[in-house]
Amino acid sequence: MKVIALTLVLVLNAGIATAQSRPSTVSRPCAASQRDVQTQGAIVLGTGGFTYDRFVRDRSFCQFDEGLDPAWVPSRDRDACFVGYRCKSQSRWFD
Repeated sequence: MKVIALTLVLVLNAGIATAQSRPSTVSRPCAASQRDVQTQGAIVLGTGGFTYDRFVRDRSFCQFDEGLDPAWVPSRDRDACFVGYRCKSQSRWFD
């Protein structure tokens, strides 16, 4: 029984650790975050402290009822770095 409990604890901790890893825009140069968005198309980036967001290269990474909102984030070498876009709902119900 102890072996099963220990195995569950180890597996759950490993899953949590991998889920929390995301590049932080604050600790990287602007160009590195821009390159990640362009090459991956859509990526979750940390934007300081415990905040994060999903950034996309173009509208093809958004839902059919979403548009693009330009995204500016802090970076190591700039106060405001244009990394790409955020998907934003175009519906009146969610404004």
